[in-house]
Amino acid sequence: MTPAIALWGGVECTVNRVGDRYFDQLQRSGHGARAADLDAFAALGVRALRYPVLWERVAPEGLARADWSWADERLGRLRELGVRSIVGLVHHGSGPRHTSLLDPGFADGLAEFAGAVAARYPWVEDFTPVNEPLTTARFSCLYGHWYPHVRDLRSFVAALLIQVRAIALAMRAIRAVTPAARLIQTEDVGRTFSTAALAEQAAYEGDRRWLSLDLLCGRVDAAHPRWRHLVAAGASETELAALVEQPTPPDVVGLNYYVTSDRFLDDRLDGYPAWAHGGNGRVAYADVEAFRAAACADPALGWRARLHEVWRRYRRPVAITEAHLGGGREEQLRWLAAAWRAAHEARAAGADVRAVTTWSLLGAFDWNRLATCDDGFYESGSFDVRGAAPRPTALARMVRGLATEGTWHHPVLETPGWWARPECRPYGVGTRVPAATTAAARPIVVTGATGTLGRAFARVCEERGLAFRLLRRGELDIADPASVARALDALRPWAVVNTAGYVRVDDAEADAARCLRENTTGAARLAAACAERGIALATFSSDLVFDGAATCPYVESDAPAPLCVYGTSKLEAEREVLAAHPDALVARTSAFFGPWDRYNFLYAVASTLREGRVFRAPADGVVSPTYVPDLVHASLDLLVDGERGVWHLANVGAVSWADFARLGAVRCGLDPALVEDCETSALGFAAKRPRYSVLDSERARLLPSLDDAIARFTLAAGG
Repeated sequence: MTPAIALWGGVECTVNRVGDRYFDQLQRSGHGARAADLDAFAALGVRALRYPVLWERVAPEGLARADWSWADERLGRLRELGVRSIVGLVHHGSGPRHTSLLDPGFADGLAEFAGAVAARYPWVEDFTPVNEPLTTARFSCLYGHWYPHVRDLRSFVAALLIQVRAIALAMRAIRAVTPAARLIQTEDVGRTFSTAALAEQAAYEGDRRWLSLDLLCGRVDAAHPRWRHLVAAGASETELAALVEQPTPPDVVGLNYYVTSDRFLDDRLDGYPAWAHGGNGRVAYADVEAFRAAACADPALGWRARLHEVWRRYRRPVAITEAHLGGGREEQLRWLAAAWRAAHEARAAGADVRAVTTWSLLGAFDWNRLATCDDGFYESGSFDVRGAAPRPTALARMVRGLATEGTWHHPVLETPGWWARPECRPYGVGTRVPAATTAAARPIVVTGATGTLGRAFARVCEERGLAFRLLRRGELDIADPASVARALDALRPWAVVNTAGYVRVDDAEADAARCLRENTTGAARLAAACAERGIALATFSSDLVFDGAATCPYVESDAPAPLCVYGTSKLEAEREVLAAHPDALVARTSAFFGPWDRYNFLYAVASTLREGRVFRAPADGVVSPTYVPDLVHASLDLLVDGERGVWHLANVGAVSWADFARLGAVRCGLDPALVEDCETSALGFAAKRPRYSVLDSERARLLPSLDDAIARFTLAAGG
């Protein structure tokens, strides 16, 4: 009986070199110092784990000075947990400092290290000596992103052949110790599509994508379409013949595939952004993700097509060895679901598909810039590492369900991913048959249709493909139990985001009854109705629940003590909501600013300064401003994750209102000298405000820095 398709896991472990600096993903995710993660991985039910024993980390100064302690502990623990290790030796790396991808000694050096690894861990049978050798050769020696930073065809070919030889020699060294050792060889084999005018270029890139696997399988002989090109670029015919005579075919071909893997080339530059314009020296063309190109209607896009291609070409067992997507949580779930579904469809059609790998369990850093920097751009995975300990996300629950039951469901899966939605194809010209959507998908109900936050949620839900209904007070009055019941029973939402409420902080001092009705009573009644129906709920509170006596940022467990009616209404709402619906998410936030409406502080600063007028702002009130798009995206991720309780969501940073105005002025190219300091008391507010209401989180800092947010605000708002 054919075993079921397995669910594997993987840890992003790239140690790539840029100049003289190594960028170590294990260090950045914290996993390098956190062995307990392995128990969390095993609890998901994964059967095997792609796991690093990296040459650069273990033996940077040679085997004689190797430090095996880290690998000893981790591989030993995985063995105790019953999780099979698929050991990687070089992951997008170029080896220790004494070598490089262009060093002829790289292959022998890696083989020596591989033999030592096999001897030390004789129970390990699965190896990936070099991850994605073709991709690594391209990024290092064709495009120059990584060390040794060269950009020519001869260097690319040399780096590719050196890595292929390193894989072959490494497997020989490993099999001298462990004869039954298996080669799990990974590669990104995304396909290039094109307009008719660029068919030759697409064919060239189509042949190139198979080179690493073809070389290992001994297929690159004089009849191979790339033989002549390789020889012309410096490849030795003797070396190519040796690879044919002594092939090292993978025991499992590992398919790494991303939404950016399939490309589309278009000679019609109109309709494409300038950054996509390029060419081959003879013809100019745009190069974009195929999923984003309106003219790319080819059905051979996606996981299933790539799996079938690999199977038909090599007739060897296939596994999806990296399934990862950055972006909103629902899209991450949809991408893994697409990979899982495609693996089973390909198996049913005759392909020998063995596994799907969720990658990366701990997320990844700065891959939006090919891991060439330390900007802190983080894409979470099955766990989010931005807190004191890795926090399981909805992906973790999905992985557990797939690994143990073979299935898992969430309402967001009722809508296709962005790559299957026609409105997400903005580049070029052309038409495409719209993908099937699920009109009956259960929505998110968003209350507060007239407010800044409600409109922002509607905008982001639409962008993220989340079914939603944005309701006005006449459609759902949260303080009226009958109105709440009618709306929830009619719309059957899986979640409610409550942005309705009384927001006029100073007016509330003379209008306390109405403020309490809308902020406290309404929120509590909505929570009770959601709890009764099993509906998830997210609602919003404020930094004004604190009195400002602190001298360091407030975290979730700090005792609230509001100074004004509005703050009191929000604190009472928190307590009553969580009493009625213990699984509700309550987000405390502060000082909104955003690009989608002009009723916020930074817009007021910019418009005043552009007129050459002085803008007065308090220098004695310190806050943590919150960029509305960041708040909405983080709230939706937490909602999909099923998080509960009080969370502080504000951009990281503390600033006075006056300094906030100056920061905005500088970013907008305006004169910060026109910002004039004043005391809060001089502004005549009716409501007493805390002088210090900075929010931080002991759960996780999910929003980027304030500086980063202001920079994005000025770009989105047109400066």
